[in-house]
Amino acid sequence: MTRTHPAGTPLGDDFHVYDTTLRDGAQREGISYSVTDKLAVARLLDGLGVGFIEGGWPGALPKDTEFFHRAAQGELELDHAALVAFGSTRRAGSTVEEDRQVAALLDSGAPVVTLVAKSDRRHVERALRTDVAENCAMVADTVRYLVERGRRVFLDAEHFFDGYAFDPDTSLRVLDAAAGAGADVVVLCDTNGGQLPLQLAETVEEVIARTGLRVGIHCQDDTGCAVANSVAAVQAGASHVQCTANGYGERAGNADLFAVLGNLGAKLGKPVLPEGKLAELTRVSHALAEIANLAPDTHQAYVGHSAFAHKAGLHASAIKVDPELYNHLDPVDVGNDMRVLVTEMAGRASLELKGAELGLELSPEAVGDAVRKVKELEARGWSFEAADASLELLLRRESGDAALDAPFELESYRVLLDHRDDGEVVSEATVRVIVSGERVIATAEGNGPVNALDAALRQALVPRLPWLESVELADYKVRILVDEPGTDAVTRVLVESRDGEQEWTTVGVHANIVEASWLALSDALSYKSLRRNVTAASR
Repeated sequence: MTRTHPAGTPLGDDFHVYDTTLRDGAQREGISYSVTDKLAVARLLDGLGVGFIEGGWPGALPKDTEFFHRAAQGELELDHAALVAFGSTRRAGSTVEEDRQVAALLDSGAPVVTLVAKSDRRHVERALRTDVAENCAMVADTVRYLVERGRRVFLDAEHFFDGYAFDPDTSLRVLDAAAGAGADVVVLCDTNGGQLPLQLAETVEEVIARTGLRVGIHCQDDTGCAVANSVAAVQAGASHVQCTANGYGERAGNADLFAVLGNLGAKLGKPVLPEGKLAELTRVSHALAEIANLAPDTHQAYVGHSAFAHKAGLHASAIKVDPELYNHLDPVDVGNDMRVLVTEMAGRASLELKGAELGLELSPEAVGDAVRKVKELEARGWSFEAADASLELLLRRESGDAALDAPFELESYRVLLDHRDDGEVVSEATVRVIVSGERVIATAEGNGPVNALDAALRQALVPRLPWLESVELADYKVRILVDEPGTDAVTRVLVESRDGEQEWTTVGVHANIVEASWLALSDALSYKSLRRNVTAASR
């Protein structure tokens, strides 16, 4: 816990990847990390190989104070990163020795401290209600005090770009005050997120030329340019870049750590992570989203589930010849993979690639039939890009795959609604199915027609097919589709299922919501049977 510089990164202390997910990222609406969450996030970031992990603001927030205490007690062992405490300079008109916030930074035990200070004269005068000279003294006193007590200090120059445009001399005085007192890095902060890449890069170059200081960059995403601004700053000479996991942060967020690392590592060839760690980007991104209790952004650069997903038939035709023609890099480099989505836009190449992905050898005739079938069904409201399991069943049916052995055959089903005297509404479903040549009838109640139908079907099947017991319905989505005003609506149902080992999605479409649900439910169980047969055949 005493390390003040990165360990194990190829660039060592020459270039800093600085993560502020636990402080700046935690300001995103909807995120509330527990202390245990914060420790888990720090371990994941350290495992990825970032150089600095900003743990929070001790003394200002009780959870952050507890986080640093537990880290110091041995609950956080870091292999690559140095732990950073964030805080402010002494207050105007006081001494650094009597400032409780500064004392809390020392008490945190963090070997590195990042101080935030105003670098825009308007903020100094209007927000702090002091003058530039006192502001610079606040910075210098606090930096010197911490350095003399063995801490490495970085300065976050808040509102730097706006302040520099308004009064460059004042902004540079703040940087000089920090550096003169012993700060290692002065970080130029685009606090309002209003900068664009070219103007920001020009400012970074100019500041480095005028001061000769080591400069860092911290960008908010209010113009949608936080990643581009961060990369532009590095190209302009910044050697310290601050980011948050998945771009978490208040308002529009911060520069996304994974996009910045992907651009610096894969595009610019800067070895900013330990060897082999770039391939961990996708896994770590999704793990951190899980801890934040947020769904991963499927369209996120580099690490999103759809980042290398191709839908248009034109793309698929080119990818079939050479995947590099429509991928800007090999998805494996960042721990992701390529997917081919099959929709009404699909052509032969899309389905051939999908078949190959599934290990199917489709004849030209089977491919042609499958293309026609997909286009016909999608014209009627089916959607296979979100229901890979139903698509696989369709392809195997068209190919005559022997592994596709339906676990049951439907004879009929009936669903009733019972509105009782006490106001309770109960659904009852009865199914008649053929299982292994036997006719089975089962009845069950549920809190809705689909739940009742699912319960009755399981009651009929599980005693005879016990391996279906592990399958559970994880999610159920309904969308009403109307092509044109005045036309009859149809219902599309997506059912997500899981069995403890994998998850899969099936789709059903019909004018009647119960029938659409039945189609999706029966496909879900058929898919489980299929995977079981495929696994058994491969042994």
